[in-house]
Amino acid sequence: MAQRSDLDFDVIIIGAGITGMYTLYRLRKMGYSVHAFEKNGDVGGTWTMNRYPGCKLDSESYTYPYSFLPDLLEEWDWKTEFATQPELNEFFSKAAEKMDVRKDVTFNTQVKKAIFNNEENSWTVELDNAEVYKSRFLLTCVGALSHPNMPNYPGMDLFRGETYHTYYWPHERDGYGGQKVDFAGKRVGVIGTGATGVQVIQEVAKTAGELYVFQRHPNWCAPLCDKPIEPERMAEIKANYPKIFEKCGSTNSGFQHDFMYETAEGTTHEEREALFEELYNQSGYAIWVGHYADMFTDPKVNGYITDFIAKKIRERVKDPKVAEKLIPKDHGFGLKRVPMETKYYECYNQPNVHLVDILEDPIQRMTVEGIETEQAKYDLDMIIYATGFDAIIGGIKQMDIRGIDGKTMKESWLNGPFTYLGLQIPEFPNLFTLVGAHNGATFCNIPRCSEAQVDWVADLFQYMKDNGVERIEAEESAAEEWTQHVYDVANQTLLTTATNSWFWGEFGEGAKRGHRLLVYNGGNPAYRARVEDVKAKGYEGFVMRQAALVDA
Repeated sequence: MAQRSDLDFDVIIIGAGITGMYTLYRLRKMGYSVHAFEKNGDVGGTWTMNRYPGCKLDSESYTYPYSFLPDLLEEWDWKTEFATQPELNEFFSKAAEKMDVRKDVTFNTQVKKAIFNNEENSWTVELDNAEVYKSRFLLTCVGALSHPNMPNYPGMDLFRGETYHTYYWPHERDGYGGQKVDFAGKRVGVIGTGATGVQVIQEVAKTAGELYVFQRHPNWCAPLCDKPIEPERMAEIKANYPKIFEKCGSTNSGFQHDFMYETAEGTTHEEREALFEELYNQSGYAIWVGHYADMFTDPKVNGYITDFIAKKIRERVKDPKVAEKLIPKDHGFGLKRVPMETKYYECYNQPNVHLVDILEDPIQRMTVEGIETEQAKYDLDMIIYATGFDAIIGGIKQMDIRGIDGKTMKESWLNGPFTYLGLQIPEFPNLFTLVGAHNGATFCNIPRCSEAQVDWVADLFQYMKDNGVERIEAEESAAEEWTQHVYDVANQTLLTTATNSWFWGEFGEGAKRGHRLLVYNGGNPAYRARVEDVKAKGYEGFVMRQAALVDA
C-alpha cells in the first residue's frame, strides 16, 4: 500500500470550471490536499472559452450563481435577466478570488492518461507535458459542453479568408469577453444552427453584407425575452436569493420554471393556445417546462405545443418556403434542448440573409474562395463554425483512463455509459465523474444541480475521512440497476424519438451499434432523493475498504 508520502495529492481534479472550482474549494476546506489541472488558461469553463458575439445565458442570471458566497451575491448586480458571457466570466473569476482556488490549479495543461494502481489504491496521472502525478482519488469535472466538434470537410486549410470556431473565439486582450470581429459589409458563412449558431447568426446578421446560414437540422427555438434588471428589481432579487435557490431545487430541471399541470387532458384548444401564448411571451424556459408535464410523454400533447411553435415560425418568417425549412420535421418541440433567441427568425426576412439547407444540398468542400456544395459555390470573406460539442462524455473520451487490470473506459462503455448514480464506474475505484453521464446534474440548470452534487460528494469524502477509507468502488449490480433505471425512465418519455441530439451518443459495434442516452431525465428532486437514500443507507451500492483491511 502506498504511504501518504508517496502521493502528490489526496485528490486530483480534472477541470476548473464551475463544478471543478467548487469541488476543489469544498475538499480543501475538509483538509484534503487537492490540485486541479485545467486545459484552458483560466477558471470558468464554458464562460472563459465561448467568447463569440451574442453568447449569453438561457438560465435567468440570478438562478445561475454560486449560492454559498453570500458576500459576492450581495455585491454583484446582474445587468440583464440573462447575463452575457463577459459578465459571467467576470462573476466566476471573482468567485475564484473569493475561494482562493487559482493557487491550486495548473492551467493550460491537459490530462492525457490516468491509470489505477490496484496494489497501491492510487491513480497515476500523466499530463500532456509529460509530467506525472499520483493521487488517492481522481475526480473528473470536465463539463458537459467542453469538447467542441470540428467538421472535417476537404480543403478546410485552403480557405484564405477569416476562420473562427465559436468555442475558440479570440479572447479580448485585457478583459472578460471576446475580441471584436468586424462583420460589416463582409460575406459570412455560419455553419450550424444549434443554440450557439442561433446566437451568432443574430449578431452577424446585423451588419454583414451577405450572411449564408448552412443548416443541417433546424431546431425549435423560442423567445428569450431578455430585459435589463433595474436597481429596485436587483434589490428584490438579493433579498430573495434563498427563496430563488429553494425554488430551483424543487423543480425537475433546476430552473425557476416548472410544470403547471400534469396533463393537458380535458383542456380545450382555446385554453391551451391562451396558455402557450402567455408563456411564449415570458422570459426563459417557461414555454419549454412551464405548462403540461405530459408534453414529454404523450405524442398528442406534444403535438399541441409543436403545432403552436410551428405556427409562430410561419407568422414570423415572411417567405413560406424558408419558414418550412426552419421548422423541424424529425422531432417534436422540447425533445431536444431548446435554443433561446432574440429576433432570430426575423433575420431570415432580411435581404442579406440566406438559408442553405445542407441536407438538400450538402457541403462538398472548402475552397480558396469559400464553400462549395453539390449545387452551388459561395464566395466568402469569413467562415464561422458553430458546430457544437461532443457532449457530456467528450472530455472524458479524450483521456486514456484505465482501471483495474488496465481496463479502459472505452471497454467499459462499449455499449454506452455504465455507472452508479452517474458518479462511479465498476472496476474504476476512487474515480468520480461529476456532471457526467447518467447523473442528475447534467440535464439541468447546471450550477444549481452541480452544487448539490458536489455537496453530496463532499459528505461522502467526509465519511471516508472519518472512517479511514482509502478505496471506494461501485458494485457491479448497483451500476447495472442504475443504468437500467436511466433507460427505463427515458423509455417512458418521447426523448427516445429524438436521438439526433447531444442528449444521446452512439455506441456498440456492427449491427449492435445504436444510440444510448447520456443524461438522467428523471428530474432533479428524484435524483437528489435517490442519492440521499443511498447516503442514509450507509452509501449502499459502494464497496469501501479501510487502509488496515487492504494491508491484510
